Amino acid sequence: MSTGRLPEHEQRILDELETVLRRDRQLTARLWLLRLGPRMRTALANSPHPLTVAVFAALSGTLLFIGLTTSSAGMVWAFAGLWSLTLIGFVRLLCRWTEP
Repeated sequence: MSTGRLPEHEQRILDELETVLRRDRQLTARLWLLRLGPRMRTALANSPHPLTVAVFAALSGTLLFIGLTTSSAGMVWAFAGLWSLTLIGFVRLLCRWTEP
């Protein structure tokens, strides 16, 4: 895949380097974060605190109970939104704890 600017052996070395860099998932994630705005980058880079996830889980359980007993659509939707955030936080905690 020579472009005419580099000798063939240098182009081969460059192609191998690009292949290795494309396989690096951490580098890909960091480059993706750099493309985001500073506020979004900070929010995504930070990992949730275990206490926050526990509070979200407790609130989700409370909203589930209230939603089931009152059959209120608003409570069920509030539960669905908070439960989603709880699961995302829990998965991020698990990823942090299982990193090598």
